[in-house]
Amino acid sequence: MFSDKDIARFRAETDGVQKVIHFNNAGASLPSNIVRDTVIDFLKEEATIGGYEIQMKRADELDSTYDSVARLINAQSKEIAIVENATAAWNAAFQAIDWQEGDEIICNRPDYASNYLAYLHHPKKPIIKVIPNNENGDEDLEAFEKLFSAKTKLVSITHMPTNSGHLAPAEQIGEICKSKGVLYLLDACQTVGQYPIDVEKIQCDMLSATGRKYLRAPRGTGFLYVRESVLPKLTPYTVDLHSATWTGEQTYEIREDARKFENWEGNRANQLGLKVAADYAYEAGLENIWQRVQVLATQLRDGLRKMEHIHLQDQGIELGGIISFTVDGMAAPDVMFWLLDRGINLSWNGVPNTYLDMTAKGLKEIVRACVHYYNTEEEVSLFLKAIEELGS
Repeated sequence: MFSDKDIARFRAETDGVQKVIHFNNAGASLPSNIVRDTVIDFLKEEATIGGYEIQMKRADELDSTYDSVARLINAQSKEIAIVENATAAWNAAFQAIDWQEGDEIICNRPDYASNYLAYLHHPKKPIIKVIPNNENGDEDLEAFEKLFSAKTKLVSITHMPTNSGHLAPAEQIGEICKSKGVLYLLDACQTVGQYPIDVEKIQCDMLSATGRKYLRAPRGTGFLYVRESVLPKLTPYTVDLHSATWTGEQTYEIREDARKFENWEGNRANQLGLKVAADYAYEAGLENIWQRVQVLATQLRDGLRKMEHIHLQDQGIELGGIISFTVDGMAAPDVMFWLLDRGINLSWNGVPNTYLDMTAKGLKEIVRACVHYYNTEEEVSLFLKAIEELGS
């Protein structure tokens, strides 16, 4: 667990906390100063000596990004592809599967819109099966096992959705997928940097993540993990001269590591920012981060629970740093702007973000407050005081 001295250091290394109370960490966290400065310094040097030239000059440093990301999730560097965001990572994996007519996907109810839209949009029109929830809001694992058939091609799970702090039982789902011999893709967009991800414990075959959220990396960064044993089974939907080599007039060879899902061009300054952010989170300790997030989230939920005009909307036994709620007589966007005027950042979600989960809960929209380890108990108290004013 972090000490008060640790929190003070994290805040001293994050200039943004002096300006705002930032509870929009599930949208984009405040980066640490070292991440900010790394990106700016790289861009300055790029503008001075040239983009390709700095890439050659700092090639080893850039290449070590793969090691840093791999270390963060207990993977190998050759299993990591650096891409521009989580959706790009997720689609790179999804589109690389050899889909056939009649193939089935099993997903969970809080699945993210971009993922579900990809199922619907795919030309092979895979059959979609949704894991039902127990009364407590968690995935019903007994019902999940019964959804498998000979045509099940993929289990696609959103680890933590965009509209609540619900944490899917990723490890138990991984055990079931392994016993069934079915590919397992985990969308860890909201959990990498918040929750201690270990791909060996989860047993996922693929994992997609972003940099800008709980990892505190620059916007425009993300990564894809693909298990080494699965890499030969996946064919990238698109290739270029980085992911493949043109060997003859009618021949080419696709590279064997996860970088076959990348393309040649990319933001190298942001890539280096991603590396620094991954190192920062690893050194802070993901177990420590997760404990701190849960302490602050519990304080915030407990405070909201006491207010008659507030209705918490999170469901599940284990909850993370995304706190979703509604306010009597006030639209979610209006709540966001009201708080923004008072120096408090948060966001809101509507039905299209997580259609299945929102409609199952009978919700049209939710307010989303998302704490991180650099936030403080005092900030939570100020937030609760502001929310209380809405009911007066």
